[in-house]
Amino acid sequence: EALEIPDGARVVELGAGTGSNLEALDRACPLARLASVQLVDLCPPLLAVARRRVAGLGNVEVIEADATAWRPAQPVDRVYLSYALTMMPDWQAVLANAHAMLAPGGRLGVVDFHLPEAAGRMEKAFWRRWFGHDGVHLSGRHLPALRSLCRESLVRERRAALPYLPVVRAPYYLYVGTKAA
Repeated sequence: EALEIPDGARVVELGAGTGSNLEALDRACPLARLASVQLVDLCPPLLAVARRRVAGLGNVEVIEADATAWRPAQPVDRVYLSYALTMMPDWQAVLANAHAMLAPGGRLGVVDFHLPEAAGRMEKAFWRRWFGHDGVHLSGRHLPALRSLCRESLVRERRAALPYLPVVRAPYYLYVGTKAA
């Protein structure tokens, strides 16, 4: 919703995996009203699930490609990453590429786990170890990098409950920025 996707928009999700975010996207802006949606990921088994999910949706395309290098044929209105940036080793290149594919005035949205600046050394070590088991590489550098790319529209740092650890709350952020015109 914070991306404020207009009718007729061209949308890209980088690190789309199985395409499960399409349901939330459809609630925010019905897919039928979008010009195109491109789901980009490198993992063939996840993309196979995404292809089954989008069967029959003529304006949705599933693309096997590297998020550091793939670009759409024309600039897009919205690019988003949902809990994917921390799984991409060259996340700086991913952000630069996401920004480059946006049309002027386009919006970049990212939600992901992170290491808050205010967290202590022990807390940061705990979260790095906890998430590292799943190939998630937390960083406190994502938000500063995002802030340097776009004009900030929304930044929220929050914490969410974790399964099996009801008392512990994992830090995450929600960022939406607008590319300069």
